[in-house]
Amino acid sequence: MYVSFDQLPPSARVWIYQASRPLSGPETVALLPHLARFSEEWTSHGRSLLASAEVLHQQFLVIGLDEGVAGASGCSIDASVRFVAQLEQELGIELLDKSRMAFMQDGEIYLLKHNEIKAAVAAGTVGPDTFYFDNTVATKGELGTSWPRPACQTWLARYFG
Repeated sequence: MYVSFDQLPPSARVWIYQASRPLSGPETVALLPHLARFSEEWTSHGRSLLASAEVLHQQFLVIGLDEGVAGASGCSIDASVRFVAQLEQELGIELLDKSRMAFMQDGEIYLLKHNEIKAAVAAGTVGPDTFYFDNTVATKGELGTSWPRPACQTWLARYFG
């Protein structure tokens, strides 16, 4: 069952897929019916799931699920990953690649590979107050309060001694 993303409760589970490049306005608009259809048809062991999906910051696909109604099973999570893989093909974009991390400075999002972090900190490109998108947040509530957040408040704090 589809519900608008803003109607999901703070306890709703979220999965964040980071795009390898920003999505254009027309791409995002074209994607919306696919997201609504997936959310409407997504099931777990034959039970409808109360779900939604949206694009945030033109860079992230976020799928949300109210597990208070029905929880996701392994098969339904696999179905969502297949859906995201299909979107990758249709858009010509990577969404499942976890090798890059996203940061925001002056309202602009930029991506760095894990092995580029030390050099970026040394160069001052990433500082303690640089906003980092920790895509492992688990709930919509965390998404609203801790995503993004200053790098010094994440596992990256170790780089700032």
